[in-house]
Amino acid sequence: MNAPHLSLTECLSQAQAQGLARVDAQMLLLHSVGRPLHERAWLFAHDADTLTPEQQAKWQAALQRRLNGEPVAYITGRKDFFGLTLGVDARVLDPRPDTETLVEWALALLPAQSMARVLDLGTGSGAIALALKKTRPGCTVTAVDASPEALAVARANAQHLQLSVIWVCSNWMGAVAGPFDLIVSNPPYVAEGDPHLGALTHEPLQALVSGADGLDDIRHIIAQAPSRLAPGAWLLLEHGWDQAEAVQDLLRRAGFDAVQSRQDLAGNERCTGGCLPLSA
Repeated sequence: MNAPHLSLTECLSQAQAQGLARVDAQMLLLHSVGRPLHERAWLFAHDADTLTPEQQAKWQAALQRRLNGEPVAYITGRKDFFGLTLGVDARVLDPRPDTETLVEWALALLPAQSMARVLDLGTGSGAIALALKKTRPGCTVTAVDASPEALAVARANAQHLQLSVIWVCSNWMGAVAGPFDLIVSNPPYVAEGDPHLGALTHEPLQALVSGADGLDDIRHIIAQAPSRLAPGAWLLLEHGWDQAEAVQDLLRRAGFDAVQSRQDLAGNERCTGGCLPLSA
């Protein structure tokens, strides 16, 4: 006997009964019926519509994947970030809304008609680099990642969005010379053995973990940055919610001025940066 065709309302109720967040269920349902992910209002206007057998099979598969802990972005293959719709999959981190804090700070340092040279380290899906290039088209944006697989995702996003970014496969700044007017990075910053890693098993571990205290890659970037920055240029880093003080200390020890932090959407100090002195 064939399963009854579920309505959109019944699908959402089914997902919530199994503990899925409503917004996740809505996005998966829109994906399953072939609608844009931002059309949540469409679901309310069509709440009594029933799914076709093909849509219902897609919905059940998506629901099970999410219940198994897979990010919504990997299931739908898409993620909105700073007004851009990016393609994402398991080759890259799922871009977080908190990373928009880093983008906003970078844009505050780049005048509207800026022609600055900007470097994005550990670009992953290209989210930060593409957001900066879209908003400051006069800038020359270079984006680095050590993973050729991640760069393939980033290049595809750039092609789809018709944005010109220089992509470099490199272990941090090893293959770039500068000088740059701004360096930004959302590097790995989770400590080995962090209990939260259990919920992140679907994402690439190398993009998450950075030594015993989570700061190994940040130390490396801060050590390299002065030789790649122009005098007076800034280095901005995203980090863990409890790492701001440690990152500030690392920047000051490396000779950076005006060291400060910015808060994320939850009020945690999520990004820290400093300015290279104009003269030694």
